[in-house]
Amino acid sequence: MLPERSRLVPDWIESYLEATDNTEPPILYRTWTAVSVIAAVLQRKVFLEWHTRIFPNMYIVLVGPPGRCRKGTAMVPVQKMLRDLGIKMAAEATTREALIRALRNSSNMHPNPMTGVVENHASLTIFSKELTVFLGYNNLTLISNLADWYDCDDLWTYTTKTQGTDEIMGVYVNLIGATTPELIQSSLPLDAIGGGLTSRIIFVYEEDKAKKCPAPFLTAKEKQMFEDLRNDLEQIHMFVGEFKFSESYLNHWVEWYMTQDKGIEFTDPRMAGYYERRPIHILKLSMILNASRTNMMVLEEQDLKRAIKLLEFTESRMPLTFIGVGRSKHADTLSRILNFIQSRPATTRSEILQTFYRDLDVATFDTIIQNLICMKAITMERTGNSDPLIRVIPNSPAVRNILRKDI
Repeated sequence: MLPERSRLVPDWIESYLEATDNTEPPILYRTWTAVSVIAAVLQRKVFLEWHTRIFPNMYIVLVGPPGRCRKGTAMVPVQKMLRDLGIKMAAEATTREALIRALRNSSNMHPNPMTGVVENHASLTIFSKELTVFLGYNNLTLISNLADWYDCDDLWTYTTKTQGTDEIMGVYVNLIGATTPELIQSSLPLDAIGGGLTSRIIFVYEEDKAKKCPAPFLTAKEKQMFEDLRNDLEQIHMFVGEFKFSESYLNHWVEWYMTQDKGIEFTDPRMAGYYERRPIHILKLSMILNASRTNMMVLEEQDLKRAIKLLEFTESRMPLTFIGVGRSKHADTLSRILNFIQSRPATTRSEILQTFYRDLDVATFDTIIQNLICMKAITMERTGNSDPLIRVIPNSPAVRNILRKDI
């Protein structure tokens, strides 16, 4: 615990959002980037004793169409901060062996403030603006390793090519990356969607940039804010020991935990594994949000409420990450056509064909439309002319299941 007077901004994440307001990335991208930065600097030096020891590392992936959402731009401001603090980061593109070597070389020691015992930790942040390049194509071994590292085992054992087995003590891997829905299909095997690694990831989906900023230059005030943010981030980096929780935090946790799954639709099997891990995500996020605003390391009810609000807002669009992921080769086109139909009060067969002529022929189009009609996602009304009107059925469960814009 550090003295409160050492802080220069009232809340690190909120101040970071203010300092980056004159940029184009959506606020949700900037918020989760700030969350990841705090997770990176906290490292494995802090924890929360629950049913098991919980650490504040998170896997966060910014997702959106290529070139439209400013995913990489959202990540740029924090990269220098992490480098200045000496936070160990993995290279953009690397082999599994090189990544394991980087993890092993990130090993460090810190004294436990409660016991005085010196403890080891291997804390590494994967910072990748092109996550698909980092993961490679269906790299099952690396995907399995990343799933293992998320749990921050005290000892991780692996097999080397020449020396048998080796061990890394105190694993802590934090991840911030960016990709597109289409590239997720190429880098992750279908069977991995919904479980394993993806259930451990917060997918932050956006479809466009927040605004246009033709002159994205820092004002004198913003430059000073970044200096203050660097100072406070260094203070957060000094945290060591256990996060405690107040009685109000625990009371609200029990209330939320007992009812948190009642408002969730589990019809999309790709999200089932993630929803099982929601409580762990909330606990990790609570620690990060607490560290963002105070040096006291005592979780309060406001930290939990803030974590729930942020996660639920993000979840409302998260399933859009997996648009088109499925065994049907036309799943992506079907999703995009339904999205197109929903964006209009009504459309026509010819308008849809003119929009998607690069993606399908007439026969495939008719199959997709018939599938959507059978799923009770759309209606097709024949009028006096030969071009029927096509509309989305209001409040259709099928539409929610495919597009999942409201959870």
